[in-house]
Amino acid sequence: MLGRGLLAVAALALAPGCGTFSRNKGHRPRNEIVVSVADQRMGLYDAEGKLVRTFDVSTSKFGLGDTPGSYRTPLGLHRVAAKIGCNAPMGAVFKSRRMTGEVLPPDAPGRDPIVTRILWLQGLESQNGNAYRRYIYIHGTAEERNIGKPVSYGCVRMRSTDVVELYNVVPVGAKVRIIEGSLRGRPPRRQRA
Repeated sequence: MLGRGLLAVAALALAPGCGTFSRNKGHRPRNEIVVSVADQRMGLYDAEGKLVRTFDVSTSKFGLGDTPGSYRTPLGLHRVAAKIGCNAPMGAVFKSRRMTGEVLPPDAPGRDPIVTRILWLQGLESQNGNAYRRYIYIHGTAEERNIGKPVSYGCVRMRSTDVVELYNVVPVGAKVRIIEGSLRGRPPRRQRA
């Protein structure tokens, strides 16, 4: 009986989309995410640099930067350092990266918590070296009516259905580039083998 339970836990931990922390630093992720502050949109690119999906997002209402306490969105290259919320219900509320047990519908009045899923970002450049310690995430928001406008406190917000879709296809270690400019006209990037 105990053996089956351990097997079930191991299978869940290895299921696509459910990995939480990077274990294999040599692994090359298949996708790249590009967040455009100008467009308030996110592009998901495949390994060949082809745009496969776009999502509306919200970045910071305080502008761009990485100074601790600034509530700004950091520019540059990041990686998904951790994924939190595998199989959490849509609208599950998180506080300090733990589910509280509360579940909110989209646009619940008077509430602005982190919901549904969290992709925790680690900055890979000097201009975003504080991102991980600042708890900069890509996450779901209960304030879906504001998606497409810069209204966050530094993180990249998404609709719950969109963040679940992204969470399920992007592995820990995936590259996330936050740019000031537009996704339009962005040349495809090819990842080196």
